[in-house]
Amino acid sequence: MKKLISTVLVGSLAVTAAGCGGGKNEGEAPGADGKQGPTKFTISLNTSGNAYAESSPNINEDKWVKKLEKLGNVDMDIRFLPLKEFDQKMAVMFAGNDIPDVVQGSSVNSKAMSGSVEAGLFLPLDDLLKEYAPNLMKQVPKQAWDEVSYQGKIYAVPAWLSNPSRRALFIRTDLLEKTGLPAPKTVEDMLNVMRAMKKLGVENPYQIREKFKYADTIFGSYDVIGSQFELQDGQVVPKFFDVENMMKALQAYKTMFDEGLIPKDFATVTSTDYGKNIEAGKVGMWSANAEGMANYRTKVKKVAPEAKIDIIPSPKGPEGYGGHLLYGSLSTALYINNNVKKETAIGIIKFLDWMQTDEAEKFFSIGVEGENYTVENGQIKYKSPQTKEEVDEEGFRSNLWWAHDITINKLRASLSQDGKDLAKAFDTVLAKEGLGTIEFTPTLNAFAKYPDLMPTTDTAPKLIIDHMVKMIYGKEPISDWPKVIEEYKAKGGNEVIKEATDRYNKKEGVIVRNNVK
Repeated sequence: MKKLISTVLVGSLAVTAAGCGGGKNEGEAPGADGKQGPTKFTISLNTSGNAYAESSPNINEDKWVKKLEKLGNVDMDIRFLPLKEFDQKMAVMFAGNDIPDVVQGSSVNSKAMSGSVEAGLFLPLDDLLKEYAPNLMKQVPKQAWDEVSYQGKIYAVPAWLSNPSRRALFIRTDLLEKTGLPAPKTVEDMLNVMRAMKKLGVENPYQIREKFKYADTIFGSYDVIGSQFELQDGQVVPKFFDVENMMKALQAYKTMFDEGLIPKDFATVTSTDYGKNIEAGKVGMWSANAEGMANYRTKVKKVAPEAKIDIIPSPKGPEGYGGHLLYGSLSTALYINNNVKKETAIGIIKFLDWMQTDEAEKFFSIGVEGENYTVENGQIKYKSPQTKEEVDEEGFRSNLWWAHDITINKLRASLSQDGKDLAKAFDTVLAKEGLGTIEFTPTLNAFAKYPDLMPTTDTAPKLIIDHMVKMIYGKEPISDWPKVIEEYKAKGGNEVIKEATDRYNKKEGVIVRNNVK
């Protein structure tokens, strides 16, 4: 199978950040030299569904906003756009030409940005970044710059992922130790560990849920994740077109079903039941977002005090790949209105560059000394939030950190053993696995015409899922997979492939991510 070659935003010229000056703590907040007052600007932000933000009667009078303004020497007028109405509100804002000085969006090709960059509504930032943002130019990865670039110029400052591998294979290490087996390295190893766990009385050696969502570890081993695309023989096709590896993956899942290693009702297990089974101590292995490690450890230990939960490398398939889907390098991005005065734009860029300093990291991560944390004998003592309201408030403060690496909050992680373990897992496990794809932003038009062929971010199209389930249940032979591909083509797949290939060749809103090995 022809694999992806490099991680690029096709159609954007590369902007090289490496080699630019500045260390982690270089740079000052705007006006720190005493010659300039606070930089005043308006800014529209996504609430991200944060309850603290959405319930605030006047966010501009919020204590965290005020403290941020003082630290960063800025004077902001924040306009919140509720998460549920974000795209709609953005469209109205652009249509009415009521655009604030700074706009929080995503990639230049995203639905939310609605062609605004092409229309010239925002300021190219290359010169400002090179002169006033040494920290950003050093730390932001090229892939993230690519996603906010248009015709070779940078148009936004991103919040980015230095490690786009976010999902992981969890295991009950205490159960693995009881089996006497080593951690699995291959699919067959994983099956053997599950069989041994079954003999120990584990109800679900591997937890699976409907649509194979957060249950695609084996598909990852064979590089046939149903939501992903790749280049095969000059055409952009879904990865499940790789008949040989798809049939091997399906056979592995069928073996798991036949031997009772996954729930018999796996096709209808909801996300709620998936979580309940894990938290009830009924599961040996499962796939989930790595950030959930501490939560899983806490909840499972309530029913199984002896439980030890860790993240391990996903099993590798015949081509040496493993893991789960890779996320994009970009989370959100800040665009500056083209009508903003140069002095204001400089102040905004300096402010965002300040967000890379130790001072900023402490504020966004652990708040204010004396209020949220103390320092005793050089050690930080952080008051972790306990109630939902406190968690929401911490989340709001963290969400104000608009320009930084969001892979993991390293400072907060360093304050607990769970956090240290998670940071280690990101560095030693997740950084070495994950499957890339060819992504289209905006999505392919053909999917509107053929909705049953449209994958979600992390699940295969309905037509494909239906056949996968039937084959695992034994209602269709796995050997019929070539017929499934022909059905896919006949029911609109040929149009999907043609449009995908044409856009790839024309370099129109295409993001290519490579597999990690």
